[in-house]
Amino acid sequence: MNLLKTLVLSLLLTSSVFGQVSETEQKMIAHIDETNEDALELLIKTININSGTMNFDGVREVGDVLMAEFDALGFETRWEDGSGFNRAGHLIAEHHSGRNNPKLLLIGHLDTVFEPDSPFQKYELVNDTTARAPGIADMKGGNVIILQALGALKASSELDDMNITVVMTGDEELSGSPLSLSKKALIDAAKWADISIGFENGDGNPGTANVSRRGSIGWELKVTGTPAHSSQVFREDIGAGAIYEASRILTTFYEELRSEEYLTFNPGKILGGTTVDHDASTNSGSAFGKDNVVAETALVTGDIRAVSQEQLERVKGKMQEIVSENLPGTSASITFSEGYPPMAPTEGNNELLSIYNKVSMDLGFGEVVAVNPLRAGAADVSFTAEYVEMAIDALGMSGDADHTVEEVGYLNQFPRQAKRAALLLYRLNY
Repeated sequence: MNLLKTLVLSLLLTSSVFGQVSETEQKMIAHIDETNEDALELLIKTININSGTMNFDGVREVGDVLMAEFDALGFETRWEDGSGFNRAGHLIAEHHSGRNNPKLLLIGHLDTVFEPDSPFQKYELVNDTTARAPGIADMKGGNVIILQALGALKASSELDDMNITVVMTGDEELSGSPLSLSKKALIDAAKWADISIGFENGDGNPGTANVSRRGSIGWELKVTGTPAHSSQVFREDIGAGAIYEASRILTTFYEELRSEEYLTFNPGKILGGTTVDHDASTNSGSAFGKDNVVAETALVTGDIRAVSQEQLERVKGKMQEIVSENLPGTSASITFSEGYPPMAPTEGNNELLSIYNKVSMDLGFGEVVAVNPLRAGAADVSFTAEYVEMAIDALGMSGDADHTVEEVGYLNQFPRQAKRAALLLYRLNY
């Protein structure tokens, strides 16, 4: 019997116990309430350490602070050096009981989008229920929620029997390269695990969670035309020129692909003329051309976001087909870069959401429903989804305006999310 069927049967058999909060669960809830101020102090401490992705020292410092917390819970911790993929590295914490219980992977990340030169650096209390701070929702709050939940399990003597690996990456906001090294720790942990749980903030609403996330990959379109005086454009031996051909391709993408459910494809940059100079490392470039000269070259870069690998491969094939049907006197090619894979909405993921929703309802915190994939960007959990039977994300700190200097976290939801997480982990272990 696979894990999904076993869990469903177990939860059905124990419904009389979990139809309400059990005595053990009440102890976990009480522990979270009693330690909430300590958790908030830890959150503020990590927020006030700048850990922009490229601030390697800051990312490692946040990792060291949290590593000490995992050590105190009895986890075996280590730091995976990131020099091989040009990033700070990852925190890995393991607690393996040796029992044949479900193997749980918990995912966080240490970095933020706010580098040391950002004006947004410190925690600031807005009111009794809201704090404005860099990375509070995305996702230093989620990191502390993981620790709160594990602390509650330990305090109620439930952690000893559990198999848990925690991976907190140092490059979620700007992935290192190659991805095969950058995401190796996550993928290795996922191959070990049965269930993967991400503690991102999702869409910021505590009444939602992610059972699906769209993947994201880049594309680059290169077009070549026949240079000539503009008075000769469209002549049989001259043709339409590179800019017209690039325009045809983009228009056809729009017309033939935009009806795909959950799919988006965006041209973010275009250059065209006689010559083009493109610097991919800085996402910038320049073009030279004259109005009376048929364009010889054009370049377009963009991204694709798809809900499943099947959709992504099908769309890539269609885009290549469109690119190959050239206007006279032109040629074009499109290439696709590596990126974040999709996390498709599977039966197991939906069942895990159902269990999480039951936890929330038993706690009196209301229903939790799935986020529309159109509102769910790529995240680290996506790299694990294909290896586990069940995956879910967005169990972290509720908030708003992440990635901006107005990022806020909702302090009244902080202990609630920890209680949901603690009870979910407890119930998944039986």
